[in-house]
Amino acid sequence: MDMATALRDLAVTDETLSTKEKDQLDRDGFLPLPGILSSEQVAAFNARLAELTAAEGERAGLEVHQEEGADRLSDLINKDPMFDVCFTHPRVLAGMGHVLGDFKVFSLNSRASRPGKGLQALHADYGEPVQPGAYRVCNSIWLLDDFTADNGATRVVPGSHRWAKLPGQEMADPRDAHPHEVQLLAPAGTVVIFNSHLWHGGTLNSSDRPRRAMHMAFCTRDLAQQLDQKAYIRSTTYDRLSPAQRFLLDVTAEDVARRAS
Repeated sequence: MDMATALRDLAVTDETLSTKEKDQLDRDGFLPLPGILSSEQVAAFNARLAELTAAEGERAGLEVHQEEGADRLSDLINKDPMFDVCFTHPRVLAGMGHVLGDFKVFSLNSRASRPGKGLQALHADYGEPVQPGAYRVCNSIWLLDDFTADNGATRVVPGSHRWAKLPGQEMADPRDAHPHEVQLLAPAGTVVIFNSHLWHGGTLNSSDRPRRAMHMAFCTRDLAQQLDQKAYIRSTTYDRLSPAQRFLLDVTAEDVARRAS
């Protein structure tokens, strides 16, 4: 299995994203894809994530990290087949291939910003600057609530992925507003692909409800995953996946056997 075969098997072609969409992703560093999830899918995801949050309690999110002021979950691919769409949707995969070339799953997490919380410093999801075109990580936000101006919608600085700098190198306090930042305002069911080297961060949720989303990230195949799929893969997960899906997770039958031993 190689990248081209995996993408073909998952129905990704050169035309899955238009030239205009690819140009926007290159220029701005983010691309909203409306209507990826139906209202029924959004409701089902929110219900399942609520069940998992309640079941995991204080351990929720520990596989990757926890965050004060937000409810987080990690290792979602192993926790329900319903999450498979997040790492197999052709339009999302087309964006990842455009940004990264050969890639694999980095992690799938959820984040619910609580009322009165959620403000993050502007940051990139990679610890050092990279030159334009040498990108290592690309993310996607799966909106499970409408993202509005007052409920903690993610802010981004368009084009900042091309600056080869981190926010802390340019800003006295990356928690401050940037003069060129915009908020990602869109209805639930939208997926926003964004280059992880783009400066971004959550904003304050001043509403009276959590603001919920999933984050499906991918990385180049030579990079260590945020969640080591080889260490976490369950036999039930492996057995349901196609060869192309296993390739994206970067897991083999030997990994399953090693975990079981």
